[in-house]
Parts: sequence; C-alpha cells; structure tokens
Amino acid sequence: MEIYLLRHGIAADAKPGEPDAGRALTPEGKQKLKNVLSRARAAKVVPDLILTSPLRRAVETARIAGEVLGYAGEIVQTPALAPSSAPENVWEEILRRPAGRVLLAGHEPLFGEFLSWMLNSPYLCVNFRKGALARVDAEPTPAHPRGVLQWLITARLAGGK
Repeated sequence: MEIYLLRHGIAADAKPGEPDAGRALTPEGKQKLKNVLSRARAAKVVPDLILTSPLRRAVETARIAGEVLGYAGEIVQTPALAPSSAPENVWEEILRRPAGRVLLAGHEPLFGEFLSWMLNSPYLCVNFRKGALARVDAEPTPAHPRGVLQWLITARLAGGK
C-alpha cells in the first residue's frame, strides 16, 4: 500500500472571531501545492482514495490534489485527520477503506507523529512543511504497520520559493 501524506498549503491567518477551521488557502499556498503535485503527477502518483481533514484548508488542499492528479473519486472528510487526532486513528481509517494508493490531506503535528509511528521511530523529527508531500509504503495489516519512507518533496524542491 502506498500512503501519501500531503500537508495543507499555506493558509490565511484567522480574522478576529473566525474559527481556525475556516481558514482558507492563500493564492501562494495554492500555487506551491500545484508545483508539488505536478511533480507527483510526473512521478505517476494517482491515488485510489483521497481522505481529508474536515478543516477548510485541508479540504481545499485535497480538492487541488484531486484535480492535479486526475482523481475521479469522492474526497472523503474524516475527523481521523483533524490536527488533534492520533496516528492510530489515521491507520484505522485507512484500513476501513481498502485502497492500494491513499492520499491523506491534513496537518501538523499529526503528520509528523503519523510518519514517526509508521516508521517505528518514536524519536524521529520531521520538518513537515506546508504543502509537502511524503510517500510511505506499508502492508495493510491490522497490527502496528512497518512503513518505509520512499520520499518527501517540499514546495522549494518542486520549484517554489
């Protein structure tokens, strides 16, 4: 199973009285995401399933990913990808929806924690920048997975600044 972790793009600051969940992507954030996703498309990344956090910036990120990568399916929102969730919740959600290639759109600190958990490296620290995309391969077993990090690409590496 290929698991793609896509951290949401750069989002606008919350306005006074606006909830954090309502923050939208900025034009710069959208462009940097498109740069990263264009590189992924060139590497033949085509998800079978896209799961996203219900927060607006992640949903917008998932939609852009679907467009750029040619995804024709439904984008599924799940609280398992909310910023305060736990890696085990993410894994359970993935297992409930069998697919060979799953793209997750979400947040830090969850993605850094999930990556560390998947790689069985509890002290691993990852600078999971906004708009970054990582690929981890793992067997879809109900037990604690043993993932292998294949790559991680940031907006800067994809041609952004």
